[in-house]
Amino acid sequence: MTENAGASTVREQGGITLQCPKLTETNYTSWSILVETVLRAHGLWKTVLGEDKDEKRNNTTKAIIYPTLPEDVLLQVAKYKDAQDVWDSIKIRYLGTEWVQKARLQTLRGELERLKMKDDETINDFSGKIIGIVEKFKSLGSSLDEEVTVRKFLNSIPKKYLPIVASIEQYSDLESMSLEEAVGRLKAYEDRLKIHDEKEEERDQLYMASEERHGESSGYGRGNGGNYERGGRGRGRGKGRGEKSGIQCYDCGDFGHFSYECTKWKDKDNEAKLVQEEEPALL
Repeated sequence: MTENAGASTVREQGGITLQCPKLTETNYTSWSILVETVLRAHGLWKTVLGEDKDEKRNNTTKAIIYPTLPEDVLLQVAKYKDAQDVWDSIKIRYLGTEWVQKARLQTLRGELERLKMKDDETINDFSGKIIGIVEKFKSLGSSLDEEVTVRKFLNSIPKKYLPIVASIEQYSDLESMSLEEAVGRLKAYEDRLKIHDEKEEERDQLYMASEERHGESSGYGRGNGGNYERGGRGRGRGKGRGEKSGIQCYDCGDFGHFSYECTKWKDKDNEAKLVQEEEPALL
């Protein structure tokens, strides 16, 4: 075993290196998880539980734990003969006595109960909060039932996920579902929602751009009834107010004026009236 960059390493048979972090004031939970994993890999966890009193394995367990401890903690636990007492002493130092642990567990339960996913929060971020609470329970020597965490997760997400939640509750066995599986399904649904929203936004942008180009080229205006009409039908007010070069008259087909401003048809109407008036005289 060697100490390297604030961590101790244990070389397994076959060349596999297992690394334990240095214990600090803030990392007890992750430290206990990693050290426990190393001890289990060596078949030594029972010494911590007090189920194995073999002296050699007991000393080997302490030899793995000691290099991960800061000096003041090491001096505190060095007086203990059994690895179990060493482990318990460290746990009490960082987590408190049994009644303190119970109080912390109660606080964690309240924290979990109040936890709700925000609308702008991702599935990964929210599930990470739940997993963090679950790990804190483990570090305090307790655990949360998997079904409880799964149901809490499904009941704490925004309304936009209700279709997939309803599907999971209807077609899946929540009693046997793991939190990881539930998170995976919601994450897949979240990805599909994101793709759908991006496509919808892209369609809206294309539609708006098309409307703007069409309005500029064909002179769409807003009539008195609030409808868009081509070529100034009705007394419209187009986007290019004051700029009529792109406006086409609906009546004569020329550009530069609205149909109600057109004088060509008025002239023709006058000419027709004159013809009608002159015809009897000619007859």
